[in-house]
Amino acid sequence: MNRLTPYLTVNDGAAAIAFYAAAFDAHEVGERYTEEDGKVGHATLQIGDAVLFLSDEYHEYGAYAPATLGHSTVALALTVQDVDAAYARAVAAGATIDREPADQGPGERRGWLVDPFGHRWCLEEQA
Repeated sequence: MNRLTPYLTVNDGAAAIAFYAAAFDAHEVGERYTEEDGKVGHATLQIGDAVLFLSDEYHEYGAYAPATLGHSTVALALTVQDVDAAYARAVAAGATIDREPADQGPGERRGWLVDPFGHRWCLEEQA
């Protein structure tokens, strides 16, 4: 079985973990690896049955956050039960509105937002 796991780089790992918990009901699984200064070296988050990895920036390893680059280089698509509720929860937690949720075709509804760490998210609901 092949698996693809996004690995997000952020400017404040602890704050990002707290945001993803508040916005997307993410839960940390496994051990969080942190430096003595609090920098997150690695964390594993689970959102529903999806998993993502996260760390603070490590320029020496080529790990740069969107804020440093000036933009995000990818978007993450997250399928949810209720796009409008999930979108409102993410915005209340600090996400920036990109495109409000709208019907996209028969049985499809999606909305776009940017999290406080510069990562783009597409929240989608499919019948």
